[in-house]
Amino acid sequence: MKISVIQTVLSWESPAKNFLRLEGVLSRLAKSDVVVLPEMFTTGFTMNTAVLERYASDCSAVEWMRKWSKDLDAVITGSVAFNIESGAVNRLIWMRPDGTFDFYDKKHAFTFGGEHEHYQTGSQRIIEHWRGWNFCPLICYDLRFPVWSRNTFQHGAPAYDVLIYVANWPSVRREAWNTLLKARAIENLAYTVGVNRVGTDPKENVYSGDSAVIDFKGNVIWSQADTAEACTITLNKEELDEFRKKFPALQDGDSFQLL
Repeated sequence: MKISVIQTVLSWESPAKNFLRLEGVLSRLAKSDVVVLPEMFTTGFTMNTAVLERYASDCSAVEWMRKWSKDLDAVITGSVAFNIESGAVNRLIWMRPDGTFDFYDKKHAFTFGGEHEHYQTGSQRIIEHWRGWNFCPLICYDLRFPVWSRNTFQHGAPAYDVLIYVANWPSVRREAWNTLLKARAIENLAYTVGVNRVGTDPKENVYSGDSAVIDFKGNVIWSQADTAEACTITLNKEELDEFRKKFPALQDGDSFQLL
């Protein structure tokens, strides 16, 4: 499985500029199976919901992802802020090359930044099967909540193989980001991919990126700080399955459900 991490600067509330910048990156990207973009990659982490486009299966952000997913023959995922009939959502899109997609609405609103005052929260995770692998894509602040990220054991196998977080995570809390990504990988016996932005936003938040791909033992396979970067990493399913077989810790997990 080849997964591409796109760590980029984001232009504030300017989808056209962000699309153009990302197109330059994607056009040069190595062959991949999954391409991961940051949280709110069209606008940056804005609370100004008046500038957001109306969500629909053919709106500009979705159509842009559909085009590039088809062109690259890869899943493209990342979150976009949308207005829907009942308000606004921070919605991750999981776009497939055939034009079909699923979505996940961010469960944990970042109350410290006022996100709960502007965006509705979701209540359902998604598990995506793609080319023989299972993925659990989540958004930014979800990283701090291990129960929501928990890899359950279903039908004799773990629910997912790769845990993904797309983020706008400021550098002032970079130590938490780096530590928690490793913790989620270790406790869930899964590859963990964190994709963050770089640059500065109008609120003077600085983003150092620190995007990373971490293996199921907590080892950092790849990471990048401070600069824009696109990197494609190969994940090994045989190594993952073998480690899980030798060290079946997920089978010993507590049995409970979120209400």
